[in-house]
Amino acid sequence: MSLSPVDVEGGGDGGDIVAEINVTPLTDIFLVLLIIFMVTSTALTQQGTKVNLPRAGTGGSEPASIIITATADHRIELNGKTVALDALRSALQAALEKATEKHVILQGDRTVILEDAVQIMTIAKEAGAEKLAIATEPQATKR
Repeated sequence: MSLSPVDVEGGGDGGDIVAEINVTPLTDIFLVLLIIFMVTSTALTQQGTKVNLPRAGTGGSEPASIIITATADHRIELNGKTVALDALRSALQAALEKATEKHVILQGDRTVILEDAVQIMTIAKEAGAEKLAIATEPQATKR
């Protein structure tokens, strides 16, 4: 910032001096700082970097929830293993005894008949499931 004396009355002797600030250099500095912050802020955003995480020791690798999958061709899977509907109750009871949380998630194909889903949920409740959930995909929001 520069201060320069200005003679108000026009005469050279005994007049009042008014100090005036030139804001042009100050504006230039602010614009340069703004550009620097804009460039560095885009460089600071973290990109999706792949990180090889360390492996933990052998702990309880049992999933917190038990997942039952019902496919369109009436095949039933319990945590990824195919199970017959007749054997689902005993397999589910064994899985619920090992699980820390007695939660069961039903993943069904869109074409699964409601009767199949209700039958699976009834078996899960009888086997000792405390909570039942149905897995869905989020709907696209309409604007």
